[in-house]
Amino acid sequence: MFKSLRLTLALSLSVVVLPLLSPSAASATTSPTCIVSLSPTATETLFAIGAGPQVQAVDKDSNFPTHGLPTKRIDALNPSVESVIGICNVTATHTSKPDLVIISYDANSIKEKLTGQGVKTVEQDAPTNLKGALDQIVQLGQLTGHVKRANALATSMKRTIAADIASVPKHPGKTLTGYYELDPTTFYSLTSSTFVGSLLRQLGVVNIADAKNTTADAGYPQLSAEYVLSANPKMIFLADTLCCKASLTTVAKRPGFAKVTAVADREVIGLNDDVASRWGPRLVVLMKQLTTSVKSALSNRKLWLVP
Repeated sequence: MFKSLRLTLALSLSVVVLPLLSPSAASATTSPTCIVSLSPTATETLFAIGAGPQVQAVDKDSNFPTHGLPTKRIDALNPSVESVIGICNVTATHTSKPDLVIISYDANSIKEKLTGQGVKTVEQDAPTNLKGALDQIVQLGQLTGHVKRANALATSMKRTIAADIASVPKHPGKTLTGYYELDPTTFYSLTSSTFVGSLLRQLGVVNIADAKNTTADAGYPQLSAEYVLSANPKMIFLADTLCCKASLTTVAKRPGFAKVTAVADREVIGLNDDVASRWGPRLVVLMKQLTTSVKSALSNRKLWLVP
């Protein structure tokens, strides 16, 4: 079952492209003193760029950084105007309304409702490429008064990820097929048109889900065990290790899966669900793991033995 915000966002069909503020507009905006983040990704970014002290409430799925998060929590999957409007500490110069609310999923049309109450609400949906992810970091810097640190973070991430991609050796004649799993029971996956899928494509992975994608899937098709078996991927990426305890061992126990090349040759990569589903500062951690795994598979002689 898709119960978490992570999976809800993964299957969301809408993608909003957000215009960045001009430097002059950003500098002219008063830095918010009460921010509410209803996006785990935005929460990570806000703390990474130095805006943590301005954040007074986050969603229930925000769990990073591991220290310093506010205790006030809001259900981002079922938010109410009342739960957000009265969240801030009232002072002589500030009401209970937040200055800024960041969302990544417009549950209950909360954006329109908060805007109607005079609360600035910005939606940052899952991007489809690296540029979109970095643009969101820059935008948060502009919105919160931390332009310099946000720009530096985005630049550093871009440089690190580019180096990872460049480190993968060319491999003509080696078709590295891969299956990326979001849920072990429904076999939801992602294609090369999605954000993480685009990263895998740049690393030379041929995604088995691409052939099953339709316009209705928006890049997140539901596969079947039979299809995965027939595609016989050389690599399997598990983005369901925390939620569902997926592992090489559990995958091998599925009917027929012990004979899948990725399983037989131990090229099943367990990813941290949270890191794999967010596009903030820890994206470099995900990219490093994907890159290391791809290079390992390319050097795994068993994968390339001719039967």
